[in-house]
Amino acid sequence: MNTIPTQMRSVGEQLRDWRQRRHLSQLDLAGLADISSRHLSFVETGRSLPSRAMLLRLSDRLDVPLRERNALFVAAGYAPVYSERRLDDPSLDEARKAIELVLRGHEPYPALAVDRHWNLQAANRALAPLLKGVAPELLAPPVNVLRLSLHPDGVAPRILNLGQWRAHLLHRLRRQIESTGDAKLEALHAELAVYPAPEHDETADANAVVVPMCLRSELGELSFLSTTTVFGTPVEVTLSELAIESFFPADAATAELLRSPGFLDAIGA
Repeated sequence: MNTIPTQMRSVGEQLRDWRQRRHLSQLDLAGLADISSRHLSFVETGRSLPSRAMLLRLSDRLDVPLRERNALFVAAGYAPVYSERRLDDPSLDEARKAIELVLRGHEPYPALAVDRHWNLQAANRALAPLLKGVAPELLAPPVNVLRLSLHPDGVAPRILNLGQWRAHLLHRLRRQIESTGDAKLEALHAELAVYPAPEHDETADANAVVVPMCLRSELGELSFLSTTTVFGTPVEVTLSELAIESFFPADAATAELLRSPGFLDAIGA
C-alpha cells in the first residue's frame, strides 16, 4: 500500500492506485470510461491533466469514495465537488431524522449508526442493556464499535463464539481496507488483531449463510444476525460514509427474550 499521504500525491498517481486497487488494466479502465488507453497513460504519468468531466467519469467507473474523489479534484487543481458537513449540521436535519426513525423503529432489537472508521454516531435504546460490564473508558467518545466488541474489557468476554465473530469482523475490516485504502482503518485492524483470541478459534459452520453473534446476557443467551444499511446515491461525504448496523434475533428464543417485559423496561419502552 502506498504510504505517501494522499494530499502529497499527484492526481495521476492517485488514479493509478485506484485502478490497481480495482484490479483493472489501463485498457480495461479506458474502455469503461470511453477514453483511449494512451490518454489514460498520459494522465497517470502526469503528461496530461484530466478535465473535471473526465475525473468524474473515471472516479465513477473506479467506484472511488466521495472523500477520495474530492482529493482527486484538489490534486488536479479543481475545487472539491462533494460537500462535507458534521452530522449535527442543520442542513442534515432530514437525514438525521431518518436515521433516528430507523434506529427507534428497530426496537426492541439493537441498532446503531457508525461512520467510515466505525465510530458510533447514534444508537437506539436497545443497545445499552447489552453493554453492561464494559469498561467506562471504552464508552468515552468517540466510541469505536469494533474496539468495543473485541477489546478484552469490552463485550468480548461475553461473546460465546468469539473466535467466529472476531474472524468475521477482521475479515470485514480487511475487505473495507482493500476497497478504500484508508490508513486509519489499517491502524485499527492492526490494533484489533493483537487483542486476545480464543485458544481454539471456532470455525464457522460450512452450511451457515451468515455468522451470528452469540452473547451471554442477564436475560440469558442471545443470538443475533446483523445487516448493514447505507444511504442510496448520497452526494455528501458524511452521509456517504454512514452505515446503520441492525441486529435481528437469530432464533426464536432471542426474539422472545428481547420482547420480554424485563428487557423492554430496561430500555424504557
